[in-house]
Amino acid sequence: MPTGFFKYLMLHKVPLLLAVISIGFYLAFGYDLERTDFGKLLLLYSALFVFHVKLIQLEPQNFKFLLCCGLLFRLVLFFVEPNLSQDFYRFIWDGQLVKNGINPYLHTPEQILEWSQIPIPNHKILYSGMGELSAQHFSNYPPFNQITFAIAAFIGGKSLLGSILVLRVQIILADVGILYFGSKLLKLFKSNSNYMFWYFLNPLVILELTANLHFEGVMLFFFVWALYLLFETKWIAAAPVYALSVMTKLVPILFLPLFLRYLGLKKSIGFYVLIFGVCMLLLFPFYSQMFVNNYSETVGLWFSNFEFNAGIYNLIKYIGLHFFEAKPWLLIKSYGKLMAITVIGFTLVLTFSRKNENFKTLMGSMLWTLFTYLALSSTVHPWYIIFLLTLSIFTKYKFPILWTLVVILSYWAYSNSEYTENPWLLGIEYLAVFALLIYELTNNSVKTLGFFKKISGN
Repeated sequence: MPTGFFKYLMLHKVPLLLAVISIGFYLAFGYDLERTDFGKLLLLYSALFVFHVKLIQLEPQNFKFLLCCGLLFRLVLFFVEPNLSQDFYRFIWDGQLVKNGINPYLHTPEQILEWSQIPIPNHKILYSGMGELSAQHFSNYPPFNQITFAIAAFIGGKSLLGSILVLRVQIILADVGILYFGSKLLKLFKSNSNYMFWYFLNPLVILELTANLHFEGVMLFFFVWALYLLFETKWIAAAPVYALSVMTKLVPILFLPLFLRYLGLKKSIGFYVLIFGVCMLLLFPFYSQMFVNNYSETVGLWFSNFEFNAGIYNLIKYIGLHFFEAKPWLLIKSYGKLMAITVIGFTLVLTFSRKNENFKTLMGSMLWTLFTYLALSSTVHPWYIIFLLTLSIFTKYKFPILWTLVVILSYWAYSNSEYTENPWLLGIEYLAVFALLIYELTNNSVKTLGFFKKISGN
């Protein structure tokens, strides 16, 4: 054995051992776990979270080592069929529709299943796999997301696994892009570029994006790239990139008012016009009057019908049902409208009350806007937290890192056939998040930032 290699093993034996164990746990998570087995899921995830913290702590300046770890953790999951989410069936379904020139916003899967000729390979498997709820509704995935699905359909062909692999390649490449542009942005902030490994090694990111094929990472790639271009004062180049982020997932729309003070009135108008123009170009192939009605109806369901892992909403629901005899179906509809108004109002307050001319202040405003949205939302899937995690890396607030740990408690709902949530576990999740948030807000954010820097090697 070469002396240099042996010396390297001795110097890095603990992080190497942690990396090997993590690979084993990711293999167990991907190939030997049913989402109904909550105990095993919780133990594996908790261990992976601790290990990723220790890896960053032990190798804070070793970019190549941490990069290789992040890539290996993803690659061992490369051939996994998602086991924590069934959304990928709908992704492949929509991709096959676009491939065959069929608008995915105009027909529900239930309607298509009634056609005499169904141009979708494996349509029975995809239909049964996506679930009744998805099958009843029109697609809610924006146009650029549909393009990524279509790429999987073209390259993957009739193979279900082939389509899964193409989707996974896109997501892994996006994660590498986030690491690249995020590191460059941190350097411009004069911060440690290795802070981006709090994203790249986070087990929630690896499992929910690479393993379960959620496209938050693709959205974040364009978002972080756009922020980098903005910081470099290239707002014209940033606008179409930001539009691609919006057209992958709609969430970045929330932040558009915040750029008003950063760019100034004249540049902001140009920035908004360019974003709108690119969005319209991407939307044009899918546009029809029925699209407007169907898409707005489907998106509206998230605010008025669906419930999962909610924080403040669950508290208000409990009070309404037990003390005011409110009707659940009326409560969520009223709450959804009020929540949307509150988030928009809060964003406008941050737009005009904070000094968003400063880029770090702007990032903080984005974090608080998104946190308000998630805290008030009636539906908070675990992968939604990944956006908040990414924003936190560029601010002094680190409570989202804790949220990426405790959000796994929400998966209790999948351990029973009725998908019933455990209010005690949700209470633990949100109490932990709000406790750290309050601690950071009461002039102690410097302490958590100091701890974060200590274990990050800076």
